[in-house]
Amino acid sequence: MSQEMVIDIGVEAIRVALMVSAPVLLLGLLVGLIVSIIQATTQIQEQTLSFIPKLIAIALALLIFGPWMMNMMYTFTVNLFENIPNYIK
Repeated sequence: MSQEMVIDIGVEAIRVALMVSAPVLLLGLLVGLIVSIIQATTQIQEQTLSFIPKLIAIALALLIFGPWMMNMMYTFTVNLFENIPNYIK
C-alpha cells in the first residue's frame, strides 16, 4: 500500500464525513440563527427556547436526508471492502 493510496482513502473518508454531516449541521445552524434573530427582535432572552426548534429541525433533517446519508456511507464502505485486495498489493 503506497502513501498515495492511504492519502486518497483518508481524503475520501473526510469528504464522505463532511457530506453526510452537512445537511443536519446546516439545518441546525439555520434554525438556530432564525430563533436567535427572533429572540433578539422580541427581546426574549430565554436560553432554552432554541433547543426545541433545533431538535425538531434535526429530526426532520435525519428523516429527509437519512436514506441519502446511509447510501453515501454504504457506498464508501462497500468500495473500501471491495478494494482490500488492491490495498494489500
